[in-house]
Amino acid sequence: MSTPVVLVAGLHASARTAVVDRLLRDHPGSVAVHHDLREVTADRVQRVVRDASTVLDLADVRLAHGCVTCTVREDLLPQLVRHAATASLLVVDLWDSVEPRSVAEALDCEEAHDILRLTCVLTALHAEHMLVDITRGDRLRETGQIAASGDQRFLAEVLARQIEYATALSVHGGDEEDVELSRAVLAHLAPCTPVFAPGSAESPLPDVTGARLCTRELAERVDPATAQLPCDAQTDEITTVVWHRLRPLHPARLFEAVDELVTQSVRSRGRFWLASRPDRQLAWDAVAGIVSVEDAGPWLAALPEAAWDMVSPARRTAAGLDWDPVTGDRVQHLVFTGPDLDRERLHALLDSCLLTGEEARAGSGVWAGYDDPFAHILDLKEIA
Repeated sequence: MSTPVVLVAGLHASARTAVVDRLLRDHPGSVAVHHDLREVTADRVQRVVRDASTVLDLADVRLAHGCVTCTVREDLLPQLVRHAATASLLVVDLWDSVEPRSVAEALDCEEAHDILRLTCVLTALHAEHMLVDITRGDRLRETGQIAASGDQRFLAEVLARQIEYATALSVHGGDEEDVELSRAVLAHLAPCTPVFAPGSAESPLPDVTGARLCTRELAERVDPATAQLPCDAQTDEITTVVWHRLRPLHPARLFEAVDELVTQSVRSRGRFWLASRPDRQLAWDAVAGIVSVEDAGPWLAALPEAAWDMVSPARRTAAGLDWDPVTGDRVQHLVFTGPDLDRERLHALLDSCLLTGEEARAGSGVWAGYDDPFAHILDLKEIA
């Protein structure tokens, strides 16, 4: 029988350690594996294996291919397999800046399928720090976080991915007001994910010994084409605004509006289409004033029907929900979350970026000639 594995992620080490300690206490015979990256600049990491009462193993691990994530994954899997025979539960205590998705997908491999089963991805958050960090437009290195050479990720970007990929969230620290506000923020960022606040031994954590998670389904929850995006919502001062339209966006007008759009909100994401790129689904991902626009592949409407069998059922379902007889699955679906967002102003700004009726009637032949300021971003990524 396979041994359950829970990934515990989170930028906030104190919150993450509290969760790991609690899991080790609640599950006798459980073992935790942690890779300490404080010496990453010296091309090594330290592996710590422990149970509820003692350190079982301590070793230095050399960096594989100069890649921290590769090292953690390539050293982690053998360690989990080694301890699976005797452990009741395996707890993977991920370093602060490690995103759980890559680790989860590395563990979901054929050679370990009968030995390990991933049961939970739990992100631990410090209530007081999370409320600040989700708004910080600083790179990891600028905040004092340990990062590998060349790591250009932003703090808020990492935190958002840790929150949105998780199957459960655990809030620690701060006062009662911090905890309640954190819960409210998380209800907007990840509305389908259960939130736990284990302030005492009696407070629960999620079940971590159940059925195997499907990493493909976990990915579909966050990937642009199939993402489970939040709905319109208002909780005190926190607002989530959904903008959903069919008409294409004018690339130059949208580009001019980007700064205002990302500074009005704390978090925004979704999928959209530009008149100059009618066959390509584009992904919008912004947090703390930092925006990323990427090509997410073709719209299904741009593919021959025979090719639809090659895409996942989730992708076909998502396309079906947005399907229009004229535009197919091409859609503008962007979601913005932040304090006291002005819904009407946000909608008006975005609507002003759409093609006018006259521009829309001109057709794709004319659209192709529009100046596209996004080209230097999207075309460069395609070349890379």
